[in-house]
Amino acid sequence: MTATLELGGLEAGMDEAVSGIAGWHAVCRLDDLEVAWGEAALIAGRQVALFRTGANEVFAVAHEDPATGAHVMARGILGSRGERPTIASPLHKEVYDLETGECFSTPGLSLATFPTRIAGGVVEIEL
Repeated sequence: MTATLELGGLEAGMDEAVSGIAGWHAVCRLDDLEVAWGEAALIAGRQVALFRTGANEVFAVAHEDPATGAHVMARGILGSRGERPTIASPLHKEVYDLETGECFSTPGLSLATFPTRIAGGVVEIEL
């Protein structure tokens, strides 16, 4: 199941960030995301998977699995390789670095990653 994250009630200035395709987009409140759980969001026509890995740390990657083309990455398995946070595809278990998109298990595959920031308790993603 994928949660629907609504922007209702956010500051008026956040609406400007959502209106353009390129640039920063307000997605949801930080408190809307559970730690160690993925959520999918549609941002400017692009499916993105969000992962809150700590109190104030959120990663954003393409929701599309590079190996299969299925939009399932928000249901992936969070983990780490040393200090590097990872996500494993729920289908074939390829493991990707959440910061760089590098695939540890299958050379040649990579996952698109997007910069994130938290402003006023709101998660923003740059496309």
